[in-house]
Formats: sequence, C-alpha cells, structure tokens
Amino acid sequence: MSAQAPAAPAAHAGAGPANLALCTAGLALASFMQVLDTTIANVSLPTIAGNLGASSQQATWIITSFAVSTAIALPLTGWASRRFGEVKLFVWATVAFSLASLLCGIAQSMGMLVASRALQGFVAGPMYPITQSLLVSIYPREKRGQALALLAMITVVAPVAGPILGGWITDNYSWEWIFLINVPLGVIAAVIVGGQLRHRVEQIEKPKMDYVGLVTLVIGVGCLQLLLDLGNEEDWFASTKIVVLACVAVVALAVFLIWELTDKDPIVDLRLLRHRNFRAGTLAMIVGYAAFFSVALMIPLWLQRDLGYTSIWAGLATAPLGILPIMLAPLLGKYGGKLDMRMLASMAFLVLSITCFLRSGFNLQVNFAHVAGIQLLMGAGVALFFMPVLQILLSDLDGREVAAGSGLATFLRTLGGSFAASLTTWLWSRRTQQHHADLTAHISVYEPGMHERITAMGQGDLQHGAALLDNMIGHQASQMGFNDIFLLLGWVFLAIIVFVWLAKPPFGAGAGAASAGGH
Repeated sequence: MSAQAPAAPAAHAGAGPANLALCTAGLALASFMQVLDTTIANVSLPTIAGNLGASSQQATWIITSFAVSTAIALPLTGWASRRFGEVKLFVWATVAFSLASLLCGIAQSMGMLVASRALQGFVAGPMYPITQSLLVSIYPREKRGQALALLAMITVVAPVAGPILGGWITDNYSWEWIFLINVPLGVIAAVIVGGQLRHRVEQIEKPKMDYVGLVTLVIGVGCLQLLLDLGNEEDWFASTKIVVLACVAVVALAVFLIWELTDKDPIVDLRLLRHRNFRAGTLAMIVGYAAFFSVALMIPLWLQRDLGYTSIWAGLATAPLGILPIMLAPLLGKYGGKLDMRMLASMAFLVLSITCFLRSGFNLQVNFAHVAGIQLLMGAGVALFFMPVLQILLSDLDGREVAAGSGLATFLRTLGGSFAASLTTWLWSRRTQQHHADLTAHISVYEPGMHERITAMGQGDLQHGAALLDNMIGHQASQMGFNDIFLLLGWVFLAIIVFVWLAKPPFGAGAGAASAGGH
C-alpha cells in the first residue's frame, strides 16, 4: 500500500447526503479545525513555556510532535479507508481529534502536552485526505472544482487565522482554550457528517498491511525527531542517549528504505521517485516547505521574546501573509495553467528569498508596519508556491500513481517541516549563544569607566545594572542570531530554483490531479 489518498470518488456507491450544504459545512469545519491547529499554537509558545516551566526550545516540541505524528499517520490513510470505510474513518478521526484536544487542554506538564499533541497529530493525519475525498464524492462532476476551491481556501485561510485566534484566546482567556475550542467543533462536525452520510454504501476490504514498513518508519522517524529535539539539551553526541537514538534511527531508516523499495505493496511507494519531474518537484516542495515552516515558527517567537509583543499583536503582525494568497488563488486557478510552472515557482522562491534577506537586516527597533509589510510581500511568494510545484511533481505520473504521489509528497513535506522546526530553533539558540559570548568578551565590570556606566544603569546598584546590561545583550544576541538564520533561509530559497528547473515540460499531465492532490 502506498502513502496515498483514498480511492477515487467514482468508485463509491450509495446515497449522497440528505443536505449537501450541511454536509459540506461539516466537512469544511473539520478540515478548518485540523489545518488551524498546525499554526494556532505558534504565537502561544512563550506563554505555554512560561506556564509549564519549560524553555523556549522545549516549547517547539509542541509543534514538532504534532507535525511528525501527522506525517507518520498519512501513509496509513489509504489502508484505513479501505479497511473501515471513509465515513467511519472520518467520524472516528474527528472524535479522536476532539479527545486529544481535550487532553492537550488539561495537560499539567510539558511532557503530557507533547504526548497529547503527538496523539492529536496522529489522528489528524487521515482527516485532510479523507475530507478531500468525501467532499469530491458528494458533488456532481461538474461542480467538483467548486468543492476543491472551497478546500483550497480553507488551507490558505486557516493557517493565517491560527496565529490571530491563538493570540486572542491566549491574551484574553488562557492558552488551554486554543485546544479546548476543538472539542465542541469536532463533535459537531462528526455528528453532521456521520448523520448526513449514514446511508452511504462503502466497499470494505481487508487490505494487506506493510507492518515492517510501518514499524521501521515509526521507529526511524521517531528516533530522528527525538534526536533533533533533545540534541541541544543533551550536548549532542557527547551524550550516550543521543548516540543510541542516532544508531537506532540510522538502522531503522536503512531497513525502511530497503524494504519499501523491494516490497510489492509498500506503505510508502518510494519507487515513484524514479520519475524526473516528481523527484525534482518533491525536492523543491520538501525544502521550500521546510524553509517556509521555519519562517512561520520564528516570526511569532521573535516578536514576543525580543520585541515584547503580546500573543494577539504577534498574530496580527504575521496575518498579512494570507491576504495575497486569498486574492490570487482564483486568478492562479484560472490562468496559471497557461504559464510555465517552472517560471511561476521560480518567482515564488525569488519573492520568498527577498523577504528573508529583508528580515536579515532587522533590528530591535523595527516597527509593526515594517514587519507586517514584509509578511504581506511574502504572501505573494506563498500564493505562487504550492500550485505550480504540486503540478510539476504530479505531471509525469500516470493516473494510478497520482494519488500515491500526492500522498508521498505530503508525507515528505510534513516531515521536512517538523525536522526544520527543530533544526531552526537549535541553530537560533547556538548563534545567540555565540553572539552573546562575542558581545560580552570585551566587557569587564572591573574597568573603571565600565564600572561607572553599569552602576549608573542600575541607578547606583551594580548588580542590578549588570543584570540589565546582560538582558540587553541577550536580546541583541538573539536578534543577531535571528538575522543569521534569515540570511541562510534567503539563500536556501534561491537554491530551490535550481531544483525546479531540473523538471521538464509538459506539466499538463497532472493538471487535473493537482487540484485533487491538496496541500
């Protein structure tokens, strides 16, 4: 079995929903809730870390545990939908998502919260592809484009709404409610869709499960993610724990790769990478999304930690990112197919690169309008990113491979985002420490002039003045580390353009599938 979306809608038999609009609303609500949760916690990380007594680096586990668990669950979607039926899988996954959200909301420690987020991410894995498949199947063929356009709008709006809603809830209520709000929404969505599609007839199968692939995937990816999350705290390979995790990850992933490339029915069909355009497009998607995910994680953290923004203002500063994607989506859908996909993708990565280079010149005095303006500009790059890259990677797949290709690309993209979050926070921490050491190397309280200035800063109290100076240097070092990472991200986005031009036209073969592939 491949990492794929469920079977094509045409294969389903049975009654449609009693009320098409109500069923659509239920499916849209579940999808919005699930996509929203990929970003809703971003602006709340400093608050959560403070309340649970964790470091800012540990707080990123809230993001990475969700992302890596979602990635691991994605390949199981096709098998589970054939084994239990799409409607049952949707209802169970949505109810389980609500339950996991409740556990997140009542978590009293960082460990419990991370474990609950991992469970939430795992049950979220099937929700988007199943929602997509059900949404397409309940609409007549001539109106499926409208259904997919609705889903595409949700995937654009929800990540933008996440930081604003998360910031507002955190500032006005408490961070727990960013998770607890899912409980009634999930139950409502499950009841609506389950009730509307209860008479739907589905063919239940007993497909073979690739247990070796699944176990080695979970062990390999899980150990690698733990290694990345714990590395900085454990002093990397000076720690026995990190060495053991690294060895287990290497062995498990090696077995996984060999098994998946030789098994007749693999859980993740890596053989699709033999196609030139799929290989080039997937590489561009993984690296591009990883860099984008890093930006989306860093900006809210930086705004709150170094510029003193509240959660809601951090959300508002990042929100302009979604304006241009929403405005340009209909135009791209209508006219994008007439253009060279490589050119569109290159423009996207060029714009994303420029915004990163602009941020690499930020200082601690940068104002709200400047931050929001660059977020707005970045939106143009985001708008041009997903559609052309998805179309490139699906363009040389045949009809039977399209669903598996879309699933594999989504799986690898999600893993890339999770790994990037850990690596980015680690690199930021390391660069901050280095800059802090450099800035303090020539400061000594024993120098008469410096002694007087520090005492004056503390209004006559040397110790207080030294603490204030160290705090100022800490923020400045953090800002310099931030700038270093965005300079690196700018070059990364530029480099991705090379991957895009490794693909060769025509790109029309996967055009129909590109819409169905989702992102």
